[in-house]
Amino acid sequence: MGKDPIFSLRGVEFAYPGASFYALRGVDLEVSEGEWVALVGANGSGKSTLAKICNALLIPAQGDCFVMGANTREEALIPDIRRNVSLVFQNPEDQIVASIVEEDVAFGPENLGLPSSEIKRRVDRALGLAGLLNERRKGSFSLSGGQKQRLALAGALALEPAALLLDESTSMLDPEGRLSFLSCLGSLKLSGMTIVQITHRMEEAIQSDRVVVIDAGRAVWDGSPGDFFDGAYRDWSFEEPPGVALYRELLGRGLLPGGTLPDVDSMLGALCL
Repeated sequence: MGKDPIFSLRGVEFAYPGASFYALRGVDLEVSEGEWVALVGANGSGKSTLAKICNALLIPAQGDCFVMGANTREEALIPDIRRNVSLVFQNPEDQIVASIVEEDVAFGPENLGLPSSEIKRRVDRALGLAGLLNERRKGSFSLSGGQKQRLALAGALALEPAALLLDESTSMLDPEGRLSFLSCLGSLKLSGMTIVQITHRMEEAIQSDRVVVIDAGRAVWDGSPGDFFDGAYRDWSFEEPPGVALYRELLGRGLLPGGTLPDVDSMLGALCL
């Protein structure tokens, strides 16, 4: 039996006021509990709009979006929907609300009216996952751009949502910080978290369970990373990530078996043969 859907979009359309075109046009999409889905597409394709639809920040002009069975059109259900789904924006400063790091992370749980012991537990856990325990008493706006991105993630995690929506959330991280961030996402995935990650970085899409291509407001391709990087990525002029290029080279030399894309450790092992 398959897992229950966290998100279910049925014929979703949306246009911004005054726009002459639809940002989303007839999108049908389901994301199951525990899935990690990478949303990829050109700038202006509708990816961020789709994320805001899934968090009930925007309501479809046509069609319906269900979050854990709750229709985002039902205004009374929106607070519960937003407790179950945390959205991390591309610019972390849009989400910083307190001047001290740990106070910023505590803001969400405090608004839920949780006891102080539970707030402390959530703050400690979220700071640990985001790699900010040593910065907990620093000023929020004194952090580097990458640290602010981690702070936004920690604030989202402190709500302990069922699903995490990430809108280009690695864009301000350096390579080391990006790897650490993706490792954190991997741990969250193992814990059962549902992740929808908007990204322009094809190397990040490799780690997902599914890749969904958004083009001109439509979901035009949906499949596994293996199938995507087997050739479909070329249809939208995406760049081949270095890991896939290395895989093809090792495969051509007979150092790896065919099939699904291997992990980094497997490729490193093949290089050391």
